[in-house]
Amino acid sequence: MSERTAADAAWTEVAPFGDLPVRAAARFGDRDAVVFPDRRHGFAALSAASVRAARSLAGLGVRAGDRVGILMPNCMEFVEVLFGAAMLGAWAVPVNARYKERELAHVVRDAGLKVLLTSDLIDEHVDFAQLLHRALPGLAGAPDPASLALESAPLLRTVALLGDSTPAGMIGRAAFEAAGEAVDEAEVHRARARVRLRDVAVMMYTSGTTADPKGCPLSHEALVRTSVAACRDRLELTAADRFWDPLPLFHMSAILPLIGCLDAGAAYLTLTHFEPGAALAQLRDERATVCFSTFPPITTALLNHPDRDADAFARIRLMNNVAPPDALRRIHAALPAVKHTNAYGLTECGGVAAFSHPDDPPEKRPVTSGRPLPGIELQIRDAEMGAPIDEPNRRGQIWMRGYCLFEGYHNAPAKNAECFDADGWFNTGDLGALDEDGRVSFLGREKDMLKVGGENVAALEIESWLQTHPAVTIAQVVGVPDERYDEVPAAFVELAPGAEAAPDELIGWCRGRIASFKVPRHVRFVAPGEWPMSATKVRKFELRERLLAELEAVAPGQP
Repeated sequence: MSERTAADAAWTEVAPFGDLPVRAAARFGDRDAVVFPDRRHGFAALSAASVRAARSLAGLGVRAGDRVGILMPNCMEFVEVLFGAAMLGAWAVPVNARYKERELAHVVRDAGLKVLLTSDLIDEHVDFAQLLHRALPGLAGAPDPASLALESAPLLRTVALLGDSTPAGMIGRAAFEAAGEAVDEAEVHRARARVRLRDVAVMMYTSGTTADPKGCPLSHEALVRTSVAACRDRLELTAADRFWDPLPLFHMSAILPLIGCLDAGAAYLTLTHFEPGAALAQLRDERATVCFSTFPPITTALLNHPDRDADAFARIRLMNNVAPPDALRRIHAALPAVKHTNAYGLTECGGVAAFSHPDDPPEKRPVTSGRPLPGIELQIRDAEMGAPIDEPNRRGQIWMRGYCLFEGYHNAPAKNAECFDADGWFNTGDLGALDEDGRVSFLGREKDMLKVGGENVAALEIESWLQTHPAVTIAQVVGVPDERYDEVPAAFVELAPGAEAAPDELIGWCRGRIASFKVPRHVRFVAPGEWPMSATKVRKFELRERLLAELEAVAPGQP
């Protein structure tokens, strides 16, 4: 039996999310568990801090099934509260730190938050206290911050700021900690013992780039079993690893690796704000062995930084990135001694459904995301007929079934009826194909399609071709209205450091190489770090609105 077959055939130990720090403390003691540049917890310290957070939450009235919001940048308090809520059987609701007032107010109401934890750490120029005051009318003037009664959020009882300040309408760190003094530690562990694997552990909200964010409740099993299969088994994570992940803790690309590290005894390395110079220093100084940069804007910022030195990547054995094939080929070529992986997933499937294996053939790594994790079924279906496609490498809709699936969109029965079939298969809304060995290739979002003169055009196809140009680092394509063709492609491009290219040059790069109706009619340049982002994805609707406003200003009334 091969090593891969043996690993896939092995059992998976699944525990409730809140058990993980307790179990890791018993197994790994004081070894590094979570490391920030200015603060770190060993496994035992993390477990103790999580229990203290659970006591405080219980002191504020949080019980099993209640919803606890976390609006913070990456920080140790985020991790402690995340596990503390899980220990009580409450639903942790990580809130995207980039949300504006409307989105934040929607999540508070839609999730039915009982307690909301925030911070006075300024993340990307966002003051969370001011943001909450704007999003929740009446909060600043609330007479009793420990017992809120807001018309704008009727179920919300407390907003606690875990920092150095105590803004109006909120309780501060001292009051939060004092609330736990009346709760015995044994009460936390009794609550923890009652948590079932199919209970909801967290509710993640989708990015909401075209509508209000949608809540995706995920069970303890979906989180923990998926992470163990993906991070510990497929990535071969061990206690010797030091796993660097700069992604936000309100995103599955941070939560799943965090779980995998606790299960394997590896150190989880992260930072509050991604800044490439500081990131390179952390990779070097903390002797990272896994680089989970994952998204091209982060990876290219590291690789192209003028202060990059070879020592930052000297111990990296594995690096994960998700991008079109040509972008991945350039990343792989830049670090040829590193094993490179790719992944396919979405929030609704517990974050990830397929992961390539470090020993997959090099030619497969840029074009596929590996095989599905054990216990997860992927199926490619014909978009028009709805029938499964058995032919390898043929494009169709990706459908999924398995333990990893979320519990259905929160407060959206009509949407759930639309997305699930009678046999429990979920329509991901993605396009893809399975090769002859069962590896999945992501070929774009079904709704990320342009309709150019009646022809369906995948934005990803144009993006992939543009990124073959030696000057192009990142390309994003949107559709803009056109009087003749209804819609035409427009490309937003980030150039490599020191590279130059004019719009006409990039348009010419496409002519004669891809179908004429796929050639971008407009090209605009985006500086590094200036992409409009949700958590980890470019907000394409903002790019489109930006270009439409520009075109309207130049020729009012003309498409």
